[in-house]
Amino acid sequence: MNECEEYVKSLIANPELVDRLALTSDQNEINSGKVLFLEHLPLSKIQAGIKSGIYLQGTFHASRDNYLEATVFVHGEAAERKEVLIQGLQSLNRALHQDVVAVELLSRECWVSPSEVVLQDDGGKDEDTGEEEVEDKASILKPTGRVVGIIKRNWRPYCGLLSQSNIKEATRHLFTPDDRRIPRIRIETRQASNLVGHKIMVVIDGWPKNSRYPNGHFVKNLGDVGGKDTETEVILLEHDVPHLPFSQAVLSFLPKMPWGITEEDVKNRMDLRHLCVCSVDPPGCTDIDDALHFRELENKNFEVGVHIADVSHFIRPGNALDQEAANRGTTVYLCGKRIDMVPELLSSNLCSLRSDVERFAFSCIWEMNYSAEIIKTHFTKSVIKSKASLTYAEAQLRIDDTSLNDDITQSLRGLNRLAKILKAKRVEKGALSLSSPEVRFHMDSETHDPVDLHTKELMETNSMVEEFMLLANISVARKIYEEFSECALLRKHPSPPPSNYDILIKAAKSKGLLIHTDTAKALADSLNLAEIEGFPYFNTLLRILATRCMMQAVALLITHTLLYSDIIATLCNNLNYRHKMAQYAQRASVAFNTQLFFKSKGILNEDGFILFVRKNAIIILIPKYGLEGTVFFESKDKPSPHIAFSDEGPTLTVEGHTFFMFDKVKVTVALDASNIQHQKIRMALIEPVVSSKKKKKKKKKSHKY
Repeated sequence: MNECEEYVKSLIANPELVDRLALTSDQNEINSGKVLFLEHLPLSKIQAGIKSGIYLQGTFHASRDNYLEATVFVHGEAAERKEVLIQGLQSLNRALHQDVVAVELLSRECWVSPSEVVLQDDGGKDEDTGEEEVEDKASILKPTGRVVGIIKRNWRPYCGLLSQSNIKEATRHLFTPDDRRIPRIRIETRQASNLVGHKIMVVIDGWPKNSRYPNGHFVKNLGDVGGKDTETEVILLEHDVPHLPFSQAVLSFLPKMPWGITEEDVKNRMDLRHLCVCSVDPPGCTDIDDALHFRELENKNFEVGVHIADVSHFIRPGNALDQEAANRGTTVYLCGKRIDMVPELLSSNLCSLRSDVERFAFSCIWEMNYSAEIIKTHFTKSVIKSKASLTYAEAQLRIDDTSLNDDITQSLRGLNRLAKILKAKRVEKGALSLSSPEVRFHMDSETHDPVDLHTKELMETNSMVEEFMLLANISVARKIYEEFSECALLRKHPSPPPSNYDILIKAAKSKGLLIHTDTAKALADSLNLAEIEGFPYFNTLLRILATRCMMQAVALLITHTLLYSDIIATLCNNLNYRHKMAQYAQRASVAFNTQLFFKSKGILNEDGFILFVRKNAIIILIPKYGLEGTVFFESKDKPSPHIAFSDEGPTLTVEGHTFFMFDKVKVTVALDASNIQHQKIRMALIEPVVSSKKKKKKKKKSHKY
């Protein structure tokens, strides 16, 4: 026992501190005498093996749906195989999600396909077990391997629930992380009775080769499970969103209040306060970072301006405020809560382009003709004074109301007309229009609980703002590349591998349609032509499916001559990571608030469409709520003689009825709170009716969740 441990254990008045000690393997191992996993190779052997080509190095990505499966994404541009499939407990060999591992490829006859079965570790047993079978070997084989060593652990604190041992007076318990990609963790605590029903934080200390689960220790009690504040905190922690209050060091660099624009400030900027500038944003938006203007010129051309809040005026490079903003990377929008990248004084006040106040901006101004062709472009630092802060709906009403002809309304109509021309030109060149079911909550003004849920209605004004933001990005990017090519960054969507489109092509083919994916334009043209008479929602479904095939946008350093390229590359990597985690956190927040919404609604009957067909389930989208759910047709991984899956369609035949992608169905929708940790919106099939041929088995075999 080391001195630190001895000291902590001597603090009789604070026994809970002992729980926070990292446990060594000999203290917390279950000495079953049975070795479950192969020894990890030492780093020296791993390095030699990678150099000789015996082993591959890559990042380990555990499956959310199947705890016995993972994919290793191989590092290096010259990697012969980009992905290696890992299946089975022993082959996973104690690797955790995001670990950098060394893998050994298995012989080609051992290659298999990813499982189509949704399989999760329900934690029913606490004993150490050996290898488990992974069923469902489909036709498309992937390189398969096994983990032989860990190059870099990427463990982090994990949030979840304590599963208290049934043994009286036990101090050893299992912790179940919220993240299904992480295995359960064995911890020792004397506070189990006080922690049951609470979300807690745990860290991993090690994973012995004779233990089914890693060892760890308790760190923090986060609060009651299901509580809004608790679950929001968990979402932020699980997605590594920096959300502590800004430090005094950061706040010390904010401008002193009251603040105002001086005559000296105006001398160094273009004064645009006379223009009819207005902003168009979602309802409730307080961090207004862009605004637009339109006016007709004497030569009958048009002047259009995009004005972006000039945050850089208030943030000097390298100070604590700049460093904190660079680390946070982005503002994170949760339901009813916003985690700012910069302090609120800037985000919602001095850098918010609100109406009737003077603000600093960076402006991109074009002269355009009637065909939306750009005659000239001008960039400038400016001072603006917005004349109106409108929602998309308010702006649309102004455009559509023929009785309104004020300056703001005429400006909006001019912007909208040009935006339609710009969009038509983009589409003609091959721009791809995709779709995703976004939802909006109406919150109770006092409790802040969701009282209504519906999919976002997109209007012409949404597209109008989007077109001019795109045009501004294009114009600024072109200028940066012309003037500062040695330090230019590119944000792009990498082209998906051809295999990503397989499900899209199959889905369209099942309806007698061809989707071409050779180029972006070919895909765009195919989607534009993909219509089915009497099924108007089909094209939207197909575009939702196409969205799932795409790669996430990333920022790339496109030059290697920049003196500070390593610094910029690090910044880019952080921006990519923060942006991705912000998206995931937002989705998790939507999922949690959706559960709160349905908690008070009971059971609802709704129409939906089959989005995906799996081996043991169908995944359904309900357009009304933008909600996806799964209907299972068998219990966990137990096969049913009345189910037949075909990868060709793909189709799933249950009790004689065959389900195809995009089939219309009717389902019941309700909150299933039986698992307090993983409450879910459950769906059960109403139509079509699937009944067993053998009536005795009807109760057991019909659409279980």
